[in-house]
Amino acid sequence: MTHYALTALSPLDGRYRSKLDPLRGIFSEYGLIERRVIVEIAWLRALADLPQIPEVPALSAEASLKLDEILATFDEDCAERIKKIEATTNHDVKAVEYFLKEAIADNEELAAVAEFIHFGCTSEDINNLAHGLMIKDGHGVMQAAYQAVLSQLLAMADEHADQPMLSRTHGQSATPTTLGKEIANVASRLRRQLDTVERAKPLGKINGAVGCYNAHRVAYPEIDWPAVSQEFVRSLNLEWNPHTTQIEPHDYMAEYFDGIARLNTILIDFARDVWSYIALGYFKQRVVQGEVGSSTMPHKVNPIDFENAEGNFGLSNALLSHLSQKLPISRWQRDLTDSTVLRNMGVALGYALLAVTSLQRGIDKLEVAPEPIMADLNNAWEVLGEAIQTVMRRHGVPEPYEKLKAFTRGKTLDAESLRDFIRELQIPDDAKDRLLALTPNTYLGYAAELARSIEPRDT
Repeated sequence: MTHYALTALSPLDGRYRSKLDPLRGIFSEYGLIERRVIVEIAWLRALADLPQIPEVPALSAEASLKLDEILATFDEDCAERIKKIEATTNHDVKAVEYFLKEAIADNEELAAVAEFIHFGCTSEDINNLAHGLMIKDGHGVMQAAYQAVLSQLLAMADEHADQPMLSRTHGQSATPTTLGKEIANVASRLRRQLDTVERAKPLGKINGAVGCYNAHRVAYPEIDWPAVSQEFVRSLNLEWNPHTTQIEPHDYMAEYFDGIARLNTILIDFARDVWSYIALGYFKQRVVQGEVGSSTMPHKVNPIDFENAEGNFGLSNALLSHLSQKLPISRWQRDLTDSTVLRNMGVALGYALLAVTSLQRGIDKLEVAPEPIMADLNNAWEVLGEAIQTVMRRHGVPEPYEKLKAFTRGKTLDAESLRDFIRELQIPDDAKDRLLALTPNTYLGYAAELARSIEPRDT
């Protein structure tokens, strides 16, 4: 661990730094600056493609190659140069403009059109598009992580589809299920929410100081600027928002962050359930050579991966909640409260990625322990009361629920006492035989079929 990691204020850049490399180049200050450069260069190219702007002629191959080179060679030294310029300008987007003017100064053709870098733009025209690109690129990382967990869950659901297990409602013994079916429930929820998150498409705008193209229309009244804006935003693979103030109003961000928070909540629920099943002995955890479970109790193998996942999902959701509640609110045509909050997108998603990674690691260590699962089932014959009273209803036995309630409630029954009760029932012999053949580990309904009924998700 480097001295920097030891002294980092955030654990994302300290203790967990190596685990978050996939997001660092996207949501860091460097990631934001790089995408601002991408947008500014793309806008200059777009202007050069408009024949109504003779002041920016179509770019020659040499000029276009120069712009490609700026993008291809952009690195941390370039970002440091922009930060140095910002120290003078005290304006981060203006610093990008000045950097680009420096970068093209040795190309006569581009230098002649240098004043069209950032033409007609307010800073937020560049920022909102850069943020949209960050979310689009970052979602690729997040989607892969959640999809990996979904694949693990689908595999577990299939593998353990036939493993009977006692349910617990309100913490009490309840109708049996299978382990695979309970895992399939989580997979189904996760799959549905992933599809929902996919529908929250990043939006963008490039329409000037208050969203009305005021300066654009005065400078070039013959150009259909809304059409240019739409084409440009879509060229960045973002959806166009035609109606904005100075800022894109961030509603899509709220949708996206709320969707990620729901994914996290589903997985918190799962992590807590697995933690509890480990406590019951239903799962064992594969021992990792050299790991220590407790500083004083050498026998322990703690469910730390599920605990870490739960804690980091909680941190992520706290930040995601603030992002989704705050970002769509801006006084009049613009205030700056969104700017500092947006810098924490990567922090919110970083905690989520950290949590998903912990969860994946925890799932990989799990081994089902059938013996304690079956022991609990064999000690819970009273759960067949539901089946018995339902069959009694079908065959017209008076007060079936009340009879079973008096016989079973609060009691631990064995197989023989329950079968004695069944033998005394005034129901057809075939129905009686069917009930007598039931055991807690065969009273499973369609659990196994349900466990195998979820199709893999197309990605």
